[in-house]
Amino acid sequence: MIIGIGTDLCDIRRIEKALQRFGRRFIERLYAESEQSKAERRSRPAASYAQGFAAKEACAKALGTGFHQGVFWRDMVVANHASGQPYMMLSGGAQKRLRSLVPPGMEARIDVSQTDEYPMAQAVVVISAVPRDDAS
Repeated sequence: MIIGIGTDLCDIRRIEKALQRFGRRFIERLYAESEQSKAERRSRPAASYAQGFAAKEACAKALGTGFHQGVFWRDMVVANHASGQPYMMLSGGAQKRLRSLVPPGMEARIDVSQTDEYPMAQAVVVISAVPRDDAS
């Protein structure tokens, strides 16, 4: 059962300007260390940061809060399975909000799709409630 869908489009040039203007302050405010290290390994770090930015925006929309009600940028971290498929890890206010959306006997699954084609990056997040393995 789908409990939230969010999408976002981010102009990579905007992220390039933010990186030039604010540098580490911008990066550390929005991205976890794992996201920073992934972006910095890429030939175009700004595109990776823009994909992450879009995914966080999309996730906040899927949660139905935006960046309000205790949901902050660093509460949502984009990670990758061994296959490369992205997923979101939530903590803090984002995790609290997610728990409030999931019905008893279910658990959340957060699917993420990201892409970029300069100058744009895009992400879609779908939050679903699926039966827990231990539900009886």
